[in-house]
Amino acid sequence: MATRHGPIVTVALVLLLALVVLTGLNGALDASGNEGVPMPVIARGQGDSCVDDTEFIRRYHMSVLKRQHDETTLTGIPADKYSLKECVTCHAVKGSDGSIVTADSPQHFCRTCHDYAAVQIDCFDCHRSRWRRR
Repeated sequence: MATRHGPIVTVALVLLLALVVLTGLNGALDASGNEGVPMPVIARGQGDSCVDDTEFIRRYHMSVLKRQHDETTLTGIPADKYSLKECVTCHAVKGSDGSIVTADSPQHFCRTCHDYAAVQIDCFDCHRSRWRRR
């Protein structure tokens, strides 16, 4: 005779099973050092250092850019440290013809990670995706 559990017990069992599976999977990935998982190759910037800590920028660049966009839009004062132009100027990638590629190109710096993570880049719907170097 089968035992019937209430919905709370069923959900708890499913969550417990998911936790066990994910914990084991996480340990397997950590132990393997991400072997077999292709990682994006990120081009190094042209400057001596980034405008902020590299790991901070990698994780929070979108929040920083959104905040800077809002501040610039509300105050009319253009960005300096966290401007999109500064990012593109330092991280511009040249194509085979020597000119800076646009965001339409898979070589574009931002697309390296955004394509990998399947995240759309909408900055360049309004902003130019390349600038001349200073």
